[in-house]
Amino acid sequence: MKRKSAIVLAAAAVSMALVAGCGNNNAGETKNIEATQKPNEGAAQSTEKPAEPLKLSVMLDLHEPEVPSDKIEKLLEEKTNTQLDIQWVPDGSYDDKLNAAFATGSLPQAVQLKNAESLGLFRDAIKDGQFWEIGPFIDQFPNLTKLNKDVLNNTSVGGKIYALYRESVLSRQGIIFRKDWADKLGLAAPKTIDELYNMLKAFKEQDPDGNGKQDTIGLTDRSDLIYGAFKTVSSYFGTPNGWGEKEGKLAPEFMFAEYMDTMNFFKKLHVEGLINQDFPVTAKNDQQNLFATGKAGVYIGALGDVQSMDPKVKEINAAGELDIQNRIEGPKGTGIWSTAGYGSVFLFPKSAVKSEEELKQVLSFFNELMSPELSNVVQWGIEGEHYTLQDNLVVPSEDTKLTNRETKPYLSFQIGGQSTIAELLDPTYPLPVKAKSEELIKDNESILITDPTVALESKTKIEKGVRLSEIIKDATYKYILGDIDEAGFQAAVEKWLKDGGQQMIEEYNSNE
Repeated sequence: MKRKSAIVLAAAAVSMALVAGCGNNNAGETKNIEATQKPNEGAAQSTEKPAEPLKLSVMLDLHEPEVPSDKIEKLLEEKTNTQLDIQWVPDGSYDDKLNAAFATGSLPQAVQLKNAESLGLFRDAIKDGQFWEIGPFIDQFPNLTKLNKDVLNNTSVGGKIYALYRESVLSRQGIIFRKDWADKLGLAAPKTIDELYNMLKAFKEQDPDGNGKQDTIGLTDRSDLIYGAFKTVSSYFGTPNGWGEKEGKLAPEFMFAEYMDTMNFFKKLHVEGLINQDFPVTAKNDQQNLFATGKAGVYIGALGDVQSMDPKVKEINAAGELDIQNRIEGPKGTGIWSTAGYGSVFLFPKSAVKSEEELKQVLSFFNELMSPELSNVVQWGIEGEHYTLQDNLVVPSEDTKLTNRETKPYLSFQIGGQSTIAELLDPTYPLPVKAKSEELIKDNESILITDPTVALESKTKIEKGVRLSEIIKDATYKYILGDIDEAGFQAAVEKWLKDGGQQMIEEYNSNE
């Protein structure tokens, strides 16, 4: 889907930004100076011919059902002296549109890739020189230099930086539990794996809801080994995140003893009925419904989910109270698996950006988007229309139709995020446990377990990774359910190795 585009910036501002190595960081200060000038003080400048706006074509992923209003677009144009040509492409057809544009050489100047997997699919084209390397230029733009160097490295290809990224939280993972149940049974928030197990067992066996029946379980889980409970609990046991070092070489997580320890833990939960028996085929909505309706007392996943689950719990039981925990000590201390730190990225194809000078102009625009003023416009919209401030915290408009139509789609333009833009406004969190979840998510950054293969290359992973992952996923569930024993699981590992896994190991280790 294409839509009319509009972004207008003064070429003079762009040129000045390039010369100064920055964007419009002092826009507010400049405005104040101009406002206090006497008429003749700016006369010399008024004779200069205004620069032409930068014409910039962009392809953006659209998650809403309709193309957004151009109100924010026009504001960005005015503030950055840019004329935008935005192609809004529905999320469901984005990859197809992207691949077609790439095949026909019709990519725009700035191309959004949805995630790390999409970036991986373009590695060969990047290495082939079809996209601009931007690493050598980032230091010329003071806002872009605020991007996290580790996260930039995670986006790298062959050790070189080609992409600007939109920040994603490094780790949201933790435990949400029924505090009212725990208080009734004299249980504190769990701090160790054993305490977590004891809570799950008590929530099944000690009638935490007080109805005189043994009709509750400890943990509700779903068919997802990553964003469900399994990978988070695996972190508690000290399992590497995706890959780890073994005998001086990189090896996949399921070849470590800690992965087997995690499977044995879940197998025990399953045998003792402390987890929903059909969790390998349970959808997320059904998983959360078990928690909301008081059938289960513990949910392991994204800590922020407490905001949506709290009112659902209280709808069933007004006295229901939730609490959260993030640090669980295991045999190797405390740790939690980390994402790569980025979601979508922007690449700049040489087929559309014809020169280094033009590339710098494009980068100047994105540098401007990270300025305090425009980063808040992209994130929240316009104060007084899309949000208000309360104690310098954002209170979003309750008119979600308005924000979905006018502001939300422009989040696709965001570069960096909360940790890289100090002036980016924080939202209000009326629910105290939600505010606590944000604190614990921040605390997770000090105990991260990173994946050492994030910036490494494996052609086999790109070509066969999904199918190979299914082999291990299937074997993991079968082991937990008791359908295979340890020998059966090792047989699945051997199949993984034979079908391409060994080649993947060699490819990753050859990057070292």
